[in-house]
Amino acid sequence: MRKLMLLMATLAVLLMAVVPAQAAGKRQPNAAQLTKLQSAYAAAIRWGEFEQAWELVDPAYRLAHPMTELAFERYRQIQVSGYSDHTTSLADNGDVVRNIELRAINRHTMAERTVRYREQWRWDPVTKRWWLVVGLPDLWNGQ
Repeated sequence: MRKLMLLMATLAVLLMAVVPAQAAGKRQPNAAQLTKLQSAYAAAIRWGEFEQAWELVDPAYRLAHPMTELAFERYRQIQVSGYSDHTTSLADNGDVVRNIELRAINRHTMAERTVRYREQWRWDPVTKRWWLVVGLPDLWNGQ
């Protein structure tokens, strides 16, 4: 029941993004593509495929914040045991923002912790696709 309510809330937010764009006569970003990319990103994170998730990050962000093999190795030490989209909203600039809760288990200590972070998805009219503009989640609270 809760998942159905979350799905309905997500659809409502996406509809709120589409209606003003149509009313203004602007070409709307592809909502179906966004849903597909968000699902692919969530699946990659859930299955520990952080290299695949990294490919959905905005190329400008990847250039400014390159990932090293050591950074990817840190992600390999984590098993994601939960990924929940708590809220989805539309930012003033048209980006879609999702508040995510991750449950992550350290493979060495078997300790689980909960991490909250915010995804921000931006429509790129040049490449005609959505990009994650905030990078991968910080599962170590900056440490």
